[in-house]
Amino acid sequence: MSITDTVNTATADAGPSGFIPKTHVSLNVRDIERSVAFYQAFFGAAPHKRRPGYANFDIALPPLKLALQEHAPTRGVGSLSHLGILVATAEEVQETRERLEASRLVSFDEGDTVCCYARQDKVWATDPDGNSWEVYVLLDEMDDHDDDHFAHDGTEASASGTACGCATDAETGATVCCGGGSNPALITLTTKR
Repeated sequence: MSITDTVNTATADAGPSGFIPKTHVSLNVRDIERSVAFYQAFFGAAPHKRRPGYANFDIALPPLKLALQEHAPTRGVGSLSHLGILVATAEEVQETRERLEASRLVSFDEGDTVCCYARQDKVWATDPDGNSWEVYVLLDEMDDHDDDHFAHDGTEASASGTACGCATDAETGATVCCGGGSNPALITLTTKR
C-alpha cells in the first residue's frame, strides 16, 4: 500500500468545501529525472505536474505539495528552496496577510501572480533562521501556453533562470518569486519594524 492509497480520516480539519490545507515543500535538486524517480517510488504516485527542470507532487496523505526545481549546486545554498501552506481560498491568504502585517514580521506580498506554472495569490514571511514560508491559494492551473514563464513554442522564457521564476536574494538568501506578467519583476523584500 502506498502513502496515497491511505484513506483520509482528517475530515474534521477540512473546511466547508472539504478542502484540507497542505504543507508545501520546495526542493532544489541536481537531477530532476533522478529526483522524480525517487519521489514517485517513495510516494507511490506519479507527479501532478511536469515541466522542463520542474515537477510537483500533490499527495493526499500526508497532505503535501512537493515541488522539485532543478538547480546546479551552489556553494552555501542548500537543497531547501522554501516551505509553505496551500489553503483553500484567497480569503485565507488575506487573513494570513493581515496577521503577518499586524505581527510586524518580515514578509512580502505576491497577490495574483504566476509562479510554479500556476496563477496564485500568496504572502511570504521569513523565519528568524532565514527560512522562507509562503501561504498561498491556487487560482488557476496553467498549461505551457498559458504560463508566462514559457514562450508559446514551449521553451523556457523566465528571466530569472529558474523553473518557477523564483530567485534567491544574494544578500539575505531568501527566496523571491516573480510578480507575474510577461515581463517578470522581482518582488522586493521588506522588513517591518
